[in-house]
Amino acid sequence: MLSYVVITPARNEALFIGLTIQSMVAQTTRPLKWVIVSDGSTDGTDEIVKTAAAEHPWIELVRMPERGERHFAGKVLAFNAGYERVKDLGYRAIVSLDGDISFDPEYFSYLLGELAADPGLGLVGTPFREASGQSYDYRFVSLEHVSGACQVFRRECFEAIGGYVPVKGGSVDHIAVITARMTGWKTRTFTEKACLHHRQMGTAQRSVLKSWFQLGVKDYAIGNHPFWELCRTGYQMTKTPFFFGGLALASGYSWAMLRRLERPVSRELVAFHRREEMRRLKRFFTGSRLPAAGLRHPPEHI
Repeated sequence: MLSYVVITPARNEALFIGLTIQSMVAQTTRPLKWVIVSDGSTDGTDEIVKTAAAEHPWIELVRMPERGERHFAGKVLAFNAGYERVKDLGYRAIVSLDGDISFDPEYFSYLLGELAADPGLGLVGTPFREASGQSYDYRFVSLEHVSGACQVFRRECFEAIGGYVPVKGGSVDHIAVITARMTGWKTRTFTEKACLHHRQMGTAQRSVLKSWFQLGVKDYAIGNHPFWELCRTGYQMTKTPFFFGGLALASGYSWAMLRRLERPVSRELVAFHRREEMRRLKRFFTGSRLPAAGLRHPPEHI
């Protein structure tokens, strides 16, 4: 079994992080170290983690200074603070784990087993289900897209992509997945297991429609092809919130395109990403099995 370390950036997760801790403590294969980075939490998150760390020496709390603005770059800065605590350990896999999910005791032994079985796999994960029971239709969700709720990297892959890119607007997890494939690694979501997500995604500070608008902005930033986004919008209109979710998604993408917002990724990555999208759409419309990213991938939910 591959040895592994876990890093959890956590900002005001007092309602849910206890469930994540329970899940980690119950794992049949425990990590060498689990660093939970409190990103300026003010709600009691630190106290919960301190209690767990006192009982389990492989758990460590790192405290980041408080910051007024909540953004995805902050998540990366917190992750990097945790990375400093583990980078010299002899691990074979490194995990980015959100502090609002739970999972079964065999979760990591299963994923590490899949990683060990295929040397070409650089990044693996599972789907996540909402507490409401909602999950994703894998006719349209990529089996190559790995949700940011839990991303398990082979060490060599993580180092090859240079870690996470600190982008304020988001898509840091998605950028990592695309970059891994662009550098020659395979990425894979395994549907045999799932984790349970306890906070409604994308609503930490925004309403649901604002979240879909912002997701459209991020779709433009990551380089989604306009035709791909049109198909994605049409699909989203058939899902909750009916019509308006898709409209908000299209509005966000159009707003960003009209303003010609600067993209935080290279032209090479945009071109690679669009080639993948067009190949997948061709397979979809010709009735072939979709082997890769579908019309809808789970938005980040920090």
